[in-house]
Amino acid sequence: MQTNFLSQQFNASFLAENFTACPANATICDGTSCVLPEDTSNQTLSVVLSTVLTIMLALVMFSMGCNVEIKNFLGHIKRPWGIFVGFLCQFGIMPLTAFLLSLAFNILPIQAVVVLIMGCCPGGTASNVIAYWVDGDMDLSISMTTCSTLFAMGMMPLCLFIYTKMWTDSDAIVLPYDSIGLSLVALVIPVSFGIFVNHKWPTKAKIILKVGSIAGAVLIVLIAVVGGILYKSSWVIPPKLWIIGTIFPAAGYTLGFFLARIAGLPWHRCRTVSLETGMQNTQLCTTIIQLSFTPEQLELMFTFPLVYSIFQLLFALLILGGYRLYRRYHMKTNTDVEKTAEKEDSKSSAKINGGFVSDEMK
Repeated sequence: MQTNFLSQQFNASFLAENFTACPANATICDGTSCVLPEDTSNQTLSVVLSTVLTIMLALVMFSMGCNVEIKNFLGHIKRPWGIFVGFLCQFGIMPLTAFLLSLAFNILPIQAVVVLIMGCCPGGTASNVIAYWVDGDMDLSISMTTCSTLFAMGMMPLCLFIYTKMWTDSDAIVLPYDSIGLSLVALVIPVSFGIFVNHKWPTKAKIILKVGSIAGAVLIVLIAVVGGILYKSSWVIPPKLWIIGTIFPAAGYTLGFFLARIAGLPWHRCRTVSLETGMQNTQLCTTIIQLSFTPEQLELMFTFPLVYSIFQLLFALLILGGYRLYRRYHMKTNTDVEKTAEKEDSKSSAKINGGFVSDEMK
């Protein structure tokens, strides 16, 4: 009798411990690692937030377009040296880095696949906002984001076929071409309106640009916060993926900058290529893995795009802070040495890299 009572007491305490460790409504539970179903009570809030963020993103990209000169933008398209360097970084450096990191940390095959998907994604629109704040080449930034999103329709399947075949069948990965197409439309349309406004009303375009750049900074923070709230039930992730999520964006920024410099691009374009390389379209990565894998597999990989987005934003803000400090203290005492170098680089290599010499560089 006493034995039965102790057994019941043990079972009760065991169930209580498991209940606290893993909620009763969890769809997958492995120890303390749980995946919860979507909270229907927050479904309306999610739709509202997504709508607001989409509208804000369109307005921000419209304002970024207000800083783009038609002749400069077309110059990058006609003489796409800068775009070509960015292409090598986006679909050469990033997938290779993802592959090497996956091998170096010996992560599970399904985890290696999500790291590679992230490495094969095109550049994100947040890079355009940061490029503005670090005095980058906005014409190159917009053209790189547009072209990488367009090229992703062909390059993503190719890169995934090359790098993931040792871990999984690349045919099992579903690429949402409709989402890629929507990203392209959401980028091109507002930017085109911004370019038109800058061409017709340049004074008003400068005002719109200042407001939009501030709104863009707020939007980046909002996306990070909202992502953390909406996916708070999936923050259990192996330490190796945390480390990769830290190293990967930092490697993208660094390697992109050095490749651009080796290719002979001026400093402001090197900063632009660096940001376009390190900042990936994490929303697209999340969509791909949701379409391609089972709930059991998602439990091992779903959080990685969120981790990457946090650290790509953190390092981008560090780059921005470092550049602002450099410009404030070094350039004043150094009589604008970098600006002079940019003038010379831009004049001497305009025909090579598709750049133009602006009025302030003459």
